[in-house]
Amino acid sequence: MATIEQALNLVQLLEAELIQRSRDITRHNAYYRGEHPLKYASDEFAKFHGDRYRDFSDNWVQVVADSPVERMTVTGFQASGEISADKDLWEVWQVNGLDADSQLGFLGSVINARSFVLVWGDPDDPDMPVVTFEDPSQCIIAYEPGSRRRRRAALKRWQDGNEDYATLYLADEVWKFCRPRLVHDDSKTPQMADVDEELKRWQPRDPEAMGEPNPQPNPMGVVPMVELPNKSVLVGEPISDVRGVIAMQDAINLLWAQLFTASDYASFPQRVIMGAERPVVPKLNSEGEVIGTQPVDIEKFAVDRVMMFNGKDVRIGEWQAANLAMYTGLIEVAVGHVAAQTRTPQHYLIGKMANLAEGALLAAETGLVKRTEEKEIWTGQGLREMARLIALAKGEYAKAQALRSGRVLWKDAESRSHAQMADALLKLKQLGFPFEWLALRYGLTPTEVADVMAMRMQELEADPVTELTRQLGGGADTIGNTGPEPEGEPDEGEEPAA
Repeated sequence: MATIEQALNLVQLLEAELIQRSRDITRHNAYYRGEHPLKYASDEFAKFHGDRYRDFSDNWVQVVADSPVERMTVTGFQASGEISADKDLWEVWQVNGLDADSQLGFLGSVINARSFVLVWGDPDDPDMPVVTFEDPSQCIIAYEPGSRRRRRAALKRWQDGNEDYATLYLADEVWKFCRPRLVHDDSKTPQMADVDEELKRWQPRDPEAMGEPNPQPNPMGVVPMVELPNKSVLVGEPISDVRGVIAMQDAINLLWAQLFTASDYASFPQRVIMGAERPVVPKLNSEGEVIGTQPVDIEKFAVDRVMMFNGKDVRIGEWQAANLAMYTGLIEVAVGHVAAQTRTPQHYLIGKMANLAEGALLAAETGLVKRTEEKEIWTGQGLREMARLIALAKGEYAKAQALRSGRVLWKDAESRSHAQMADALLKLKQLGFPFEWLALRYGLTPTEVADVMAMRMQELEADPVTELTRQLGGGADTIGNTGPEPEGEPDEGEEPAA
């Protein structure tokens, strides 16, 4: 049991770390949304053209982040020692809307290096725990020294109206705090600033206002929040997929800005007239008398496209148009670097496909498939622990123990045509693989597999002869022997065939 001082000290330490992470989180989220501050190659370019391209971005970060997430689909959970997926766990998954929210969690992990899952019991429905995917800007977990899995505490901090809220999760209890949300004001006196700092301190929430004790016991016995890292390393923080793309994304945006500028100013041949004075026209007064001369407006020449000059030394020179293909070539090379660094197929980025065979397309996506499978390994560890927490929240301790060494079922990360998949599964069927395993391999969820198995049983009961014949791979000849006899040894009394 922690004292109020210990709980407050832990909240402040975890909040300080969360604030430190927020800078990268804010930056990565902005780049995913296409909010890229344009980085200029020179101060002169920024001075003359900065405002023109302030809101422009050619957003490749979003494509890189979305490409593995769209292939990460959970289809079920299987406890150790079981041969089928757990129906109760899948019901909790569906009721909490995690088939959709899990995609948000996976995307948050890819962008910000991590996301979180929180599991807590529902007092109004003990059989249906509340499971939510949490944003890394609001949550943080403290681990035991020297461990990447043993959780010591977790904090969730968020804002609502004019209040800040924080919930500290420990293995044996849960603390809830709040404080007024104050805006920093430099015009305040030092004394009033000290008052604000005192008011900003976390205070325990009123148990009577919440309708529950504070702190309250944690019946699960473990910290009920799990981290889903994107790409872990032995030492240091997990790595975001977005972080390595930002530098090349800035370069691509600058190249586009320079291309547009060159297109506006130098995409047409420019001509210069040498050896001639600027044309002038008479300047008349109100009575039509010539009182002088004035230069001809150059814009008139641009509209009329006709100019006349006198003099034997007049000549016309020309500047060639800018080579805009140079810019597009550099942009294509830069996009190719993004594809290579992130293992994103080039046809996702460049969009050029010409008569690609199915095998060549699968080969082009091999890097993305392996990248997705790596993420499924790291994410699967956290989701397996999430499944264990769900069992603990329901009081199913034996199942929770079995789920520690269970596994998460994923849809195949590789994209194949239905014809190619059916052909592969047919060959596996001939080798002896059971139908239920093949249906899971095809990509059906365990619930859908159960429905298909029930339909097969109904067909077998309605017409057992035809169904068994189809399963054995034969036709009418297999049952009725109406086809020709196979060649072999002649019957007794018959002459061998010539």
